Amino acid sequence: MPVCLYLGGKAMVLAATTFTLAWTHSVEKTRWVEEWHLTPAGLELIAARVEGTGAGMEIPDGAVLEDGVWTYRPDLPPQPALLLAQSGATGEGWTICSDGACRIVGAAQADPAEIKACEE
Repeated sequence: MPVCLYLGGKAMVLAATTFTLAWTHSVEKTRWVEEWHLTPAGLELIAARVEGTGAGMEIPDGAVLEDGVWTYRPDLPPQPALLLAQSGATGEGWTICSDGACRIVGAAQADPAEIKACEE
């Protein structure tokens, strides 16, 4: 089953199974990138990269600094869905990339977006 992005009551297929989710921290202006994979257990966070530390952004144990970016494997159980706030207050919103294409959501104020397995 593919991964879908739900916006305003409409669904769009994002990826077969794997996607990246990226954003810039609204206060620290630090880029954060996560790699997600859909499994039968749910959405699994398989890797994360962050440019630096800041408020609420401490680098976890086991992170490795590569080319100025901290990379690590988060210890998070599979998630049934990801809920993305769309405040419009951060300037950029969320960047979701899969299969060679990227979409930006949350740059303008709207109801939350949701990423989860597509409903049949």
